[in-house]
Amino acid sequence: MSTPTSVKYQAQLDQEFAHWITGVVGGERLRQCIQCGQCSALCPLSAFMDHTPRQVMHLAREGFKHEALQSNAIWLCASCYGCAVECPKQIMITDVMYALKQRALREKVYPRHFSIPVLARAFFEMVRANGRITESWLVIRVFFKTNVLKIFGMSRLGLNLMRTGRFRLRMESIRGRHEVRALLDAVEAATDEGRRTRAPGNTSSSHVAGHSPGREAEAGKGAAVV
Repeated sequence: MSTPTSVKYQAQLDQEFAHWITGVVGGERLRQCIQCGQCSALCPLSAFMDHTPRQVMHLAREGFKHEALQSNAIWLCASCYGCAVECPKQIMITDVMYALKQRALREKVYPRHFSIPVLARAFFEMVRANGRITESWLVIRVFFKTNVLKIFGMSRLGLNLMRTGRFRLRMESIRGRHEVRALLDAVEAATDEGRRTRAPGNTSSSHVAGHSPGREAEAGKGAAVV
C-alpha cells in the first residue's frame, strides 16, 4: 500500500512521544534500529499496511506521533514475533506495536469503525467490569460500534451457537471481579507513573531514552523525512 511522502522539521515532532516509546518495555533498543527492512520483509501482513513495520519503528522513535498512532499497521500486526526473532539488533518490534496500540486506545485516536481497536477496548472494559467476557455481548458491542448490519449476516451462526449452549445471552461474571478490577487499575496507575517519569522534563528520562537534551535542541532545525 503506497502512501505519500511527508516532510516535517525536527521542531514539529513530538519529542515527548519519542522519549516515551524508547522507554517502554521492548523499545529500549529502538534507537539502534538500522532500518534494514528485515521486519517488513518477514511480515505476512505488510502488504496491507499503510506503513510497513520498518516505517512504523522510524515514525515512533523520531516523534511522528500522529502518523504512528493513526497507522493501521499497529492493528494489523499478527503478533507472530517473526520480526523480533530475525531483527539483527534484537529489537522487540511486536512489543513496540503493542505499546503503540495501548497509547492509541488511551488517546482515542484509532479509526472509529475499525473493528480491531473497538474489540480491544470492549474486551478490556468487559473484563474490568465482570472479571471475564461474555462472548455474545462482546460480539454485539463490536457490531453496534462498527457495522450493525453485519449482525443480520451472522444471525444463522448465532442461532446455531445458542442451540448448542455456546452463545449465551446472560452476562457472565466471576466472584473475584473486584480483585481483577483493582489489579487492572494498579497496572494502569503504574503505567501512568512510568510515563510521567520518562517525560522529557525529567532528568532521568534522557538516559532511559538514549537522548541528550542539548543534542535534541541542536537538531531542532533539521528535517525528518518518512
